[in-house]
Amino acid sequence: MPATPVTAVLVHSPFLGPASLRPLADALASLGHPAVLLDLRPSVVAPPVHQVLLGAFADAMSEELLDGPVVLIGHSGAGPLLPGFADALEDGVAGLVYVDAGLPTPGRSWRDTVPGPLYSELRAMSREGQLPRWQRWFSPDPLEALVTDPELRAEIADEAPEVPIAFLKEERPEVEWTGPSGYVRLSSPYDADADAAVAQGWPIRRLATHHLAPATDPGPVALAILEVLSELL
Repeated sequence: MPATPVTAVLVHSPFLGPASLRPLADALASLGHPAVLLDLRPSVVAPPVHQVLLGAFADAMSEELLDGPVVLIGHSGAGPLLPGFADALEDGVAGLVYVDAGLPTPGRSWRDTVPGPLYSELRAMSREGQLPRWQRWFSPDPLEALVTDPELRAEIADEAPEVPIAFLKEERPEVEWTGPSGYVRLSSPYDADADAAVAQGWPIRRLATHHLAPATDPGPVALAILEVLSELL
């Protein structure tokens, strides 16, 4: 565990909402590490998404009182944006932790990093320039299998925004992060990202769980994050 309390700034995926991380925030706080969880959904509904999102994040964080070392913890689609978020903050960031998340690809778009058929499939599903909610990208709906609590499942489903498909083509911020980073792998689709983190010498923890475990089983995820941070800070 980190020797002193850290302030964990949790960043949810642009394709989900804060309900996907709220239980994790509570778990970290119960272990003595205050957590900040913003609602970034209003910033992802119209292009240019990256520019609006980073500006809104910086504005919201300027209103927060942060004590001790500040770390950014990004889940899923928030991972590639973590260096940009860190760069947007006035106060220094002590480290970044990627939780079942993609790694940064500065100057490249989401479309550049995935197989061409996947983008084509999502483009065909879009309506009036907006993507369907995240859970509707798949069949069957992954929330049915991953989130057994019906109230939590409904909250996560209702919060998922309809993101502009233009977001998938926008170049990610060309920001290079040179500070400490770590990784927590939750599910097999992120094995390649976890392996890349290992190759870069990052501390890493691998859990045998699923992608939405920060919402459904936050305790082990919080402990894994803190173990990684104990090696970073």
